[in-house]
Amino acid sequence: MPPIDPLYWAAAAIPLALLMITLVAFRWKAHEAASVGMFAALLVAFGVYEMDLSGLAVASAVGVWEAVAILYIIIPSLIFYHVIDRANGFDALREQVKSFTENELFLVLAAGWVFVSFMQSITGFGTPIVVVAPILLALGVKPVYAVAIPLIGHAWANTFGTLGVAWVTLEGVVDIQDVLLTALSTGLLLWVVNVIAGLTIAYIYGRRTAVRHAIPMVTVISLVHGGGQLLGIYFWEPAFANFFAATLAMLTLAPLSRLPRYAAQFDAVDSRPAMKESVTDMDDKGQPPAVADGGTAAASVDLKGELKADDLMSLKLAALPFAVLAVIAFVTGILDPLSEALETIQIVVPLPGVETGLGVETDALSASDGIAVLNYPGTFLLVSSLVAYAVFRYTGHYATADDVGSKDGFTTTVLRSALPASVAVVGFLVMALVMDYSGQVTVLAQGVATVATAESYGVLSPLIGALGAFMTSSNTASNILFGGLQLETAQSLGTSGSWILAGQTAGGAIGNAISPANVILGTTAVGIVGREGDVLRKVIPWVAGVCAITGVLIVLATTIGFLGVV
Repeated sequence: MPPIDPLYWAAAAIPLALLMITLVAFRWKAHEAASVGMFAALLVAFGVYEMDLSGLAVASAVGVWEAVAILYIIIPSLIFYHVIDRANGFDALREQVKSFTENELFLVLAAGWVFVSFMQSITGFGTPIVVVAPILLALGVKPVYAVAIPLIGHAWANTFGTLGVAWVTLEGVVDIQDVLLTALSTGLLLWVVNVIAGLTIAYIYGRRTAVRHAIPMVTVISLVHGGGQLLGIYFWEPAFANFFAATLAMLTLAPLSRLPRYAAQFDAVDSRPAMKESVTDMDDKGQPPAVADGGTAAASVDLKGELKADDLMSLKLAALPFAVLAVIAFVTGILDPLSEALETIQIVVPLPGVETGLGVETDALSASDGIAVLNYPGTFLLVSSLVAYAVFRYTGHYATADDVGSKDGFTTTVLRSALPASVAVVGFLVMALVMDYSGQVTVLAQGVATVATAESYGVLSPLIGALGAFMTSSNTASNILFGGLQLETAQSLGTSGSWILAGQTAGGAIGNAISPANVILGTTAVGIVGREGDVLRKVIPWVAGVCAITGVLIVLATTIGFLGVV
């Protein structure tokens, strides 16, 4: 293994530092910043971590393979979006949802916090961001905020969501001494993350005035989200706890919308930084939203250029694609025989294992590293798109490029957004896999752990989990990468393994808000590819702050022996 010393730690930090500087400080486009980070990781791996050219080639190939898996979500998500957009489905959603309440803040919280959490409970891999970001855009949220809000809103659901895949993985890779205690500790930390997310979204919408207005809603929903998840963990099964809580929260929206406080328009706010003045305005950089390319309205237009409400489809019809997606994801998630049958068809790339000159070994790819193409979010999105297209076409709501006078066909419109996003995803994942295969990621994490004490390590645990999620774009992968390290460090320091593992996976959940793949999925979905740095500037401070808060809570819990843990 590479020595854990300042030289190797600083070298491993170079690719990440360059990535964040170019993205956030210099505001480079994602594919440009990813290229810099990728080449820096390759140079460090070759020059410092003694990885030969064949090892670099294998690690890069694995990164490209991982990128293919992400791209099989990005491209179907674009198809999903543009099918709905060409039928004016998002305009219909906006107008029909507003019929329930004119309270804009309520609608933003309902979509960017409650609905995105429900989507995360049944399907992950960035799909919730793809689905919710365009809805927020249709509600009048500026494009950058339309991506940042669901990134923040869905984070708390990343451990027990997607039917508990990240939690089940953590159980599988480490020997958890007290499973229930660790799950409850994780649930408590994620409850705090949930509350902060709701309040943050309200603040983003309209600063302190909006927060005061949203407190009753945030209180009720967070009790359902956090409390419901804890009840599900304790009395039912952790894998279904988030789905139980997120579904209850969705049902809670209807009575909340009828309260006088939320039934009427919210006019007391002086400033709405996240909102456009009207849904037809330019975006927050003064440019027309790129998602409109090729998606001009099929319905008739009045003299002001706005769609007539009578020409829009019903709410049930507009919600059909999302309902189909939710049903497919849920059914395949809970019916094990069906899921196993679908997973028999996999695409596997036989890439060998790697060993560096410093003794870092990585196993060859196995069948578990393949893509189960029939049981995969990309396929679910394509099926949902096909159903939506057939229904919208049959009902007369879908418009072709010729009908709407667009110069570009559907395929051209999709590929225009997909190509730059594809380059960025490949760059990010090659960088991440080279750093992983060469040992740079492990050195970064162990270097942080070596400066900790039993009293302070709780603060660092969520940060390591978040680092793993940022590097791999997955809480699940973060738990695989760092779960064992976290438990081993906790045991050597004599602190609570349950709370440290809770910090690991809670940090991984929080870190998903800045995972490059999720950010790119969001910017692609709303047509602002190249502005990933703008999104990260909104979300990074939130991630850092929430990781710090959860870390302090872990230290307090272990100090006072909360839940019987000393």
